[in-house]
Amino acid sequence: MPRTPLTPQTIVAAAADLADRDGFDAIVVSAVARQLGVQTASLYGHVRDREAILSGVQELALAELADAVGAAIAGRSRRDALVAMGDAQRDFARGHPGRWESLQRRADTGVVRSEAAARVSGQTVAVLRGYRLADDDIVHAARMSGATVAGFVALERTGAFDHRDQSVDESWRRSIDALDVVFTSWTPSVEEGAS
Repeated sequence: MPRTPLTPQTIVAAAADLADRDGFDAIVVSAVARQLGVQTASLYGHVRDREAILSGVQELALAELADAVGAAIAGRSRRDALVAMGDAQRDFARGHPGRWESLQRRADTGVVRSEAAARVSGQTVAVLRGYRLADDDIVHAARMSGATVAGFVALERTGAFDHRDQSVDESWRRSIDALDVVFTSWTPSVEEGAS
C-alpha cells in the first residue's frame, strides 16, 4: 500500500489522530513520524517544529468543530440553537478527545486569527444574538456557555459523575436549560460612568 505523501496537512491530521488515541500531550515529533511510518527528520521539511504541529491540530479541531456546530444549529434559534450547539460540542469532545483537549489550551495568535476560529466564534455569536444580547454581553455569555460545556465535559470525562444514579444526560440537559434561562433573563450591562 503506497504511503500518503507528507504535507503539513497530513502531518497535522496524523498528530490529531494520535492525540485522540493517546492524549494531546502525546504529540511529539517522533511519535507523529512513527504514526506516519517515516523518519523524524522527514517531518521538518514540512513543519517548523512541535509547536507548529500543536497549532495545526488546534486549527484542524476548530474547523471540524465548526462543521459539526454549523450543521447542528442550521435553521434553529434561541433554546433550540443553544441545545444543538452544546450537544454538538459535547459529541465532538466525546468522539475526538485529543482534538477537544487541544481546544482547552491557549492558542497562538495565528490560530486565534484563523478562519476556523472565526467560524466557531461567529456561530457562538449567532446563537447568542437570538437572545437579543448586546455585543458586550455576548462576550460574557459566550464565556459562560463555554465554561459550562468545557467544565461538564471535563468532569464527565474523568468519571466524576459516575457515583450517582441520576442520569448524566439529564444533568446535561438541565445545565443547558439553565443557560437558556440565564440568557433569556439577562440584565443588560450598564455603561461605565453612566448615571
